[in-house]
Amino acid sequence: METFKKLKQFYWPNKALFLWSMFFLLFVTGITVVYPIVLQYTIDEIVIAGNYDYVPYVAIGFVGIMTVKGITTYFQQYLGDMFGIKSVYGLRNALYKKLQYLPFRYYDNAKTGDLMSRLTADVEGFRFFLSFGFSELLRFVLLVGISLVVMFSYSVPLTFVTIAALPFLAIVVYKFDKKVHPAFRGIRKSFGRLNTNVQENISGINTVKSLSRESFQINKFNTSNNDYKGNHLHTADIWAKFFPLMEFIGNISVVALLSYGGYLVIIGDLSHGALVAFFSLVWYIMWPIMNLGFVINQFSQSKASGERLLEILEADQEIVEGNQIITKERLEGHIEFKNVTLKYTEDDEAALSSISFNAQPGKIIGLIGSTGSGKTSITQLITRFYEPVNGQVILDGRDVKDYSLNTIRKNIGFVLQESFLFSSTIKSNISYGRPDATMEQIIDAAKRAQAHEFIMELPDGYDSLLGERGMGLSGGQKQRIAIARAICIDPSILILDDATSAVDMETEFNIQRDLKEVMKGRTTIIIAHRISSLKHADEIIVLDEGAIVERGTHDELVQNEGVYRRIYDIQYKDQKTILQSQTG
Repeated sequence: METFKKLKQFYWPNKALFLWSMFFLLFVTGITVVYPIVLQYTIDEIVIAGNYDYVPYVAIGFVGIMTVKGITTYFQQYLGDMFGIKSVYGLRNALYKKLQYLPFRYYDNAKTGDLMSRLTADVEGFRFFLSFGFSELLRFVLLVGISLVVMFSYSVPLTFVTIAALPFLAIVVYKFDKKVHPAFRGIRKSFGRLNTNVQENISGINTVKSLSRESFQINKFNTSNNDYKGNHLHTADIWAKFFPLMEFIGNISVVALLSYGGYLVIIGDLSHGALVAFFSLVWYIMWPIMNLGFVINQFSQSKASGERLLEILEADQEIVEGNQIITKERLEGHIEFKNVTLKYTEDDEAALSSISFNAQPGKIIGLIGSTGSGKTSITQLITRFYEPVNGQVILDGRDVKDYSLNTIRKNIGFVLQESFLFSSTIKSNISYGRPDATMEQIIDAAKRAQAHEFIMELPDGYDSLLGERGMGLSGGQKQRIAIARAICIDPSILILDDATSAVDMETEFNIQRDLKEVMKGRTTIIIAHRISSLKHADEIIVLDEGAIVERGTHDELVQNEGVYRRIYDIQYKDQKTILQSQTG
């Protein structure tokens, strides 16, 4: 029950609904146990005694009991369902909120499909037990308890004979729970993997088709689907082994009841009606105990679901704000790295090693180097997506940890190499970081990003709806909208992570020309593989395997026989060859 204790904060505020549901359940259970008593009275006092004049009264009374039971059952089930629905409403919100604030490090290992499975199937599994499982457990206790009291009132010896097999049934149910819980956890995990497989395939369908890998994806899905099927079959095997055994033990009790109960009727120690009532009451005990397997089934599923939900809720947030955080509307943009070292995990090699540089407000810093050299890692430390293991990242003379995360990120315009757009209008995408932006500000940002012209060619202009992840636009168009989104927030720090890699040379030239005006008064960090994007930078930092190997202006670095010069020669080799052939 530890899982349910940890999740108590989500369902306990709705305890009034649960308690009212249990109140009506008490009535329903009490009325249920009245049936055998009415049956016993009808047989002994009316049929055997020959008092047939009482039949209409008994019939009317029975109809009344049925009516009351129907009404109370409605309220019990409705309030129980409301209890579950309202509880998981808060739980689902808490999970989604937690996912928004978990660090990048968490998403480095998380699978999208698995997270979606947790927020849907696992939440629903937990809700089902809140709505029905708790009430079934209480129904079990009440029905068994009240039935035993009535049975003891009829015959103490017969009651003990009848329930003699119950301890064995309880042992079987206990062993069933021990086996079925891991099985259901396996089902949940395999469903998460299956969901991830589907999500990745749909998201990457262009790559799959372009490389003719449909057969590979089908086989990959079949493997995940087979694993999911195998876990279900394993669970079904457990059910198939234990349920007949539970039913067999229950039937032993019935045989003992009929044998000994019949003997008591013969010798006159038990009435005929009491024996019939006893037969009904024993099933009020046996069926709940046998049905306990189903309840345990639901409990095991909900427990497995709850454990997976707690893995999200209890995940280390890592990037936390101190008690004395600084909140500022606008930063100056002075960035300084002091001997900064970064590791993504303890066992990894350092992504950055002893990085130090100083970017004065309004300056342009270029970062260049091979893939994996640490360029993007530097920008992710400025925004506090990750924390350094050593050294300091300083903004405007203060450690970035001294600022609120909102202050840092509202002052940084970030354009990633892979542009992500939401399934919304172009206007909403551009103003995403600044919801109060005017239409004039949105259009101005689009013009500076060389996006206004193609937007106006769309049927609905800025009100055009984009498909998932910006489907319907080219890679260059998506990137220009992403640049417009960064410009729109009017940041004091602008980070362009290979932001013009998906556009043609002419568009890149036009964007850079307009960005020169945008960069004025802002500290700008440009990550690029094209030297043409960095030539105008105040300082260019050359990275290799997480360390700074060269730094200087374009002219200074070209004069050196270093890494930058080699990159320059490779990129401009063809151009030099053409010029030489023309002059020759």
